[in-house]
Amino acid sequence: MAVLSAKLASAALAFILVAASLGLIEAREAGIGIGIEIGARGKPRQREFDYFNLALQWPGTYCQRTRHCCSSNACCRGSNSPSVFTIHGLWPDYNDGTWPACCTRKHFDEKEISTLLDPLEKYWPSLSCGNPSSCHGGKGSFWEKHGTCSAPVTGDEYNYFLTTLNVYFKYNVTKVLNEAGYVPSNTEKYPLGGIVSAIQNAFHATPKLACRNGAVEELHICFYKDFKPRDCVVGSSSSSDVLSSSNSCPNYISLPAYASLGAGNAESKISWVPDDVL
Repeated sequence: MAVLSAKLASAALAFILVAASLGLIEAREAGIGIGIEIGARGKPRQREFDYFNLALQWPGTYCQRTRHCCSSNACCRGSNSPSVFTIHGLWPDYNDGTWPACCTRKHFDEKEISTLLDPLEKYWPSLSCGNPSSCHGGKGSFWEKHGTCSAPVTGDEYNYFLTTLNVYFKYNVTKVLNEAGYVPSNTEKYPLGGIVSAIQNAFHATPKLACRNGAVEELHICFYKDFKPRDCVVGSSSSSDVLSSSNSCPNYISLPAYASLGAGNAESKISWVPDDVL
């Protein structure tokens, strides 16, 4: 009897293990998340992002760090240096504050965006002389690092950059702030709450700001995957939480005007090589 009981127990355990394996297979086929997905080469595959983060940079603050000029630095364009918020990037982000990166092995090909180079040069310029990092070396850090992870929504390389430009033009932060009386100045200080409220009133969503030495350096506008604005502050809409999300900024902040160091380079060719921090 003892031998028979052991055999029955062993058979029961085998049945449970098979049933569990079938349950895992059914869950995967049904699209139920049960852990890290495994790619074709057996490597972990990053899950799809939760929302878009359009990061804008204020040249008047960023360019104050310029110590020398080069052909790729838009801060050195003289009278043609940018005087509006420019694009830092369109980033696919997770709600927990992390983000995916380098989601495929697709390389950047500048020929794919040849018809977009002029507006990219103007509205998505490099504001430094540093070499941007990328997943596979060379240029194209934004497509390789962020665009490939945005592909489930934005599609191929061309459409990623075109989508970013279209969103930037539609949600014109510089125009909104200027119309609210927040204009570039090297003497004025503006209430942080007033700038946040101007964006909220225009886009019905809460931005996030980053400052350096009391001056706005970056402003972030966030979007659902259908590009309808959403709060960048996840899970709260109280004014205290909104302002604490911009904790690098004091209560009164500036939008400094910038006098280019490279007036003599106004006519020089500026190659499009956007900066990348993330």
